[in-house]
Amino acid sequence: MKSEIETYLNESIKIKTELLSNSVETIAQIADISVDALRAGHSLYLMGNGGSAADAQHISGELVGRFKKDRKPLPALALTTNTSVLTAIANDYGYDLCFERQVDAFVKNGDVVFGLSTSGNSANIINAVILAGKRGAKTIAFTGKDGGRLRDNVDVCLRVPSSDTARIQECHITIGHILCSIIEKRLFG
Repeated sequence: MKSEIETYLNESIKIKTELLSNSVETIAQIADISVDALRAGHSLYLMGNGGSAADAQHISGELVGRFKKDRKPLPALALTTNTSVLTAIANDYGYDLCFERQVDAFVKNGDVVFGLSTSGNSANIINAVILAGKRGAKTIAFTGKDGGRLRDNVDVCLRVPSSDTARIQECHITIGHILCSIIEKRLFG
């Protein structure tokens, strides 16, 4: 069992070390986009499926509540949290439109829309970011190694150098925490 634990931790460390070598500039770019939008009075919208939905909610919660600083709440909404909306859209229009319809209802020019997808191929995420881009929102993806189809449909794609869903999601939440810290420091000192 100790060997299995060590292997797991070493794999996580290896992926994060690769992320450190290859993605700092991309993370900084995402932080700049987010801070600029929030300073201008715009909102952040986040979405994902399964564990990525949980990560979207987690990041949103840190921004609306607080990360490390007592400060005013920031406008960040996870599009995964209203089960009545999600199930109505999925039932009436199909699951592939469950986020696109919400983007259509809420997203405005200057907002930022985050799509979290380990594969980068979630149709509901792709549909939503395409519409968000047409609306004038900045679009950001957190994906795995190759970025899937999502990579070519967003302004910025942060690709975690792994194909292992667990390792990718571990990095996504780490990046989310980094962004929350930077946003708080830049907006609130």
